Amino acid sequence: MSFEILPHTADVRVKVVGQSLEELFLESLEGMNELMCVGFRKQQTKITIQKTLKITALNSTMLLVYFLSEVLTLSHIHHAIFCKVEFKKLSDATLEAKIFGTKTKKIEKDIKAVSYHEAKIKKNKNGDHETILVFDI
Repeated sequence: MSFEILPHTADVRVKVVGQSLEELFLESLEGMNELMCVGFRKQQTKITIQKTLKITALNSTMLLVYFLSEVLTLSHIHHAIFCKVEFKKLSDATLEAKIFGTKTKKIEKDIKAVSYHEAKIKKNKNGDHETILVFDI
C-alpha cells in the first residue's frame, strides 16, 4: 500500500504498510531503494541483473530483515538497485524469489545495514501488515 520515511536521530526509519505479507516485503524493498537512489523506481530502467534468493528464518520479521539485508549486499556487490521481485514462495519463515536489478552509478545514501531495532511485523487496525524499519546509514 505505502511507505513513509520517518525522522530519526542517527539512522533512517521507514514505516511500511502492505495488505499482504508479499506487499509488505515489496514496499519495504521500495522504501530501501528510495533511500539509496531517490526517484529510481519512477525511471524507466532496463533490467541487467537477475539473482535467486532462498532464505529461511524463525519468523516473518526476521525473514524481512534477512531479505532486505541480502538485497542490500547484492546491491553493494553489483552496484545495482534491485527493483523487481518475483516470489516463488513466501511464508512466515521461508522465502524463495528472483530479484531483478539495474546497475547504477548514483547511490545517494549508502545504507550500511538493516536493523532489527523496532522491526516487528504486526497487523494494524485495518488488518494490514505493518512494521518500522531502521536503516543504518
